Amino acid sequence: MRKYRKRWIAVIVLLLLAVFLVPEGYAYLTQRSGGSEAVTEEDIPEGYETAVFAGGCFWCMEPPFEKLKGVKEAVSGYTGGHTETPTYKEVSAGDTGHVEAVQVYYDPDVLSYSDLLEVFIRQVDPTDAGGQFVDRGSSYTTGIFYKSEDQRKKAEAFLASQQDSGRFTEEIVTPIQEAGAFYRAEEYHQDYYKKNKLRYEYYRGNSGRDDYLEKTWGEDRDVDLPYKAEP
Repeated sequence: MRKYRKRWIAVIVLLLLAVFLVPEGYAYLTQRSGGSEAVTEEDIPEGYETAVFAGGCFWCMEPPFEKLKGVKEAVSGYTGGHTETPTYKEVSAGDTGHVEAVQVYYDPDVLSYSDLLEVFIRQVDPTDAGGQFVDRGSSYTTGIFYKSEDQRKKAEAFLASQQDSGRFTEEIVTPIQEAGAFYRAEEYHQDYYKKNKLRYEYYRGNSGRDDYLEKTWGEDRDVDLPYKAEP
């Protein structure tokens, strides 16, 4: 009896560790859904413009944009692939060609696209072609997906200036591509940092992202932009 009890205790401990050590796996196993949904023009809030960025795990890319005044929402989703309505499992397996990304709805009277580029670059390692931090694989690579020629020109000039700045010792490999279909990820991924605060903070704190950003940017890590009041 004692032997079985020890085994059950070990199983419970492993499950509890999985909740915190593998948050995305936990979410997939416990909250599966049928897949993603295509975002249409009708889904974009009136008066707002759209910017699309890939920076590895989309859980970590929502907060930096959503805390800005002028941002309505940062939607986690999938883009850049060759299949329709992909699931998280398919994307993370690398079968669809998609990357995890966020679609940001912003008020151009409050924020500019150039402002958003400044925020984006401070969330990622643009020299890593194999993923981002602890997350490896093609679905976690960086990218800027432009919605207009003006965005394309600004993104190209911005990355060129960052390369020339001397801040990055290796070549910037973040691609700039025309935005295609964007699929809203399963609902449990949306605002994950709010819905699952402890798991998110544990995951992020052990991902290596903040260590890299602090080392790379130091006192320049925060952008001088208007922020929403803390709730």
